Amino acid sequence: MARYTGPVCRLCRREGIKLMLKGERCFSAKCALERRNYPAGQHGATRQRRRISDYGVRLRAKQQARRMYGMMERQFRRLFEEATRTPGATGEVLLRLLERRLDNVVYRLGLAQSRRQARQLVGHGHFVVNGRKTDIPSFLVRPGDTIAVRPESRRRPYFKALAGVLRAEAVPAWLSLNPEEMSAQVLREPNPEECEQNLQPQMIVEFYSR
Repeated sequence: MARYTGPVCRLCRREGIKLMLKGERCFSAKCALERRNYPAGQHGATRQRRRISDYGVRLRAKQQARRMYGMMERQFRRLFEEATRTPGATGEVLLRLLERRLDNVVYRLGLAQSRRQARQLVGHGHFVVNGRKTDIPSFLVRPGDTIAVRPESRRRPYFKALAGVLRAEAVPAWLSLNPEEMSAQVLREPNPEECEQNLQPQMIVEFYSR
């Protein structure tokens, strides 16, 4: 599957919000959105002043979610279709499905500084789910699942340095982290208030329902 390999800070500037794609850099003065809060390109500053249509507003809401979680359009559309088949409000179900992705769970546990880095770590096979090696970032975890760093991977310098800074208190309530063992358990599905708050799920639903 194709993936975006260009400068990720351009994506934040295009969407007008912090997509948290660069980890700690997003909280520093080096953040591109803090320095130039308008879309990249020759006409970026003038483009921001144009009136956005209702379609454009909904498109931006969808693009923000897709880029924040690092998904391609076809993959995101399939997840939305799964949300429509699941009982409950489609927008809230979609957010829960996004949060349950393995790469997002690794990010929420503090095992990666960004979802982009988490996706790379998962793809390189550093994690096991229920004792089984899992290298699929889009894998959806379920309540009761156990996620852990592979014993072989814990000997790597990255995870050795990470062991001293992991904090269980910083983990969302729907997850439980054991910093010493570098393992975690999914206690339940996330509530709407525990999902990403910078997104507009209703706008995404309206975009695909047009």
